[in-house]
Amino acid sequence: MQKFSVPDMTCGHCKKTIEEAINKLDGNAKIEVDLDAHVIEVATEAGTDKLLSTLKEVGYEATPL
Repeated sequence: MQKFSVPDMTCGHCKKTIEEAINKLDGNAKIEVDLDAHVIEVATEAGTDKLLSTLKEVGYEATPL
């Protein structure tokens, strides 16, 4: 499970955008979102760099935790 801080993730639309982007990268990914803490946890075979670039492509800067 990879964990990321996503400070600009603030609402349900943000959550949906992030989930769709990660699912496009890996349809089998398991994603947990904590909007209040601005944190996502992702279980995927995709590497950290690929996840970070995918999030950046949809407008979210993320930092591994």
